[in-house]
Amino acid sequence: MPNIEIYTSPLCGFCHSAKRLLNSKGVDFTEIDVLKDPARKSEMMDRANGGHTVPQIFIGETHVGGCDELYALERAGKLDPMLEA
Repeated sequence: MPNIEIYTSPLCGFCHSAKRLLNSKGVDFTEIDVLKDPARKSEMMDRANGGHTVPQIFIGETHVGGCDELYALERAGKLDPMLEA
């Protein structure tokens, strides 16, 4: 199973939604709270090619994007294969 990382903020509804989907899949993920550790926000922006909003989701080395992109993968049937790789 690939390493899953999600950059979040506790005030972000999209973050909570993305985490709910990942939790429903029964996968472990590392949550990086950019409000608790502001230095990680610049790391997130570098990894996400300038993406400055949360969530930013990474599955293995793949930058998925945000919540909308994660749910689009789910609707297309592409999320489960990524999580099982």
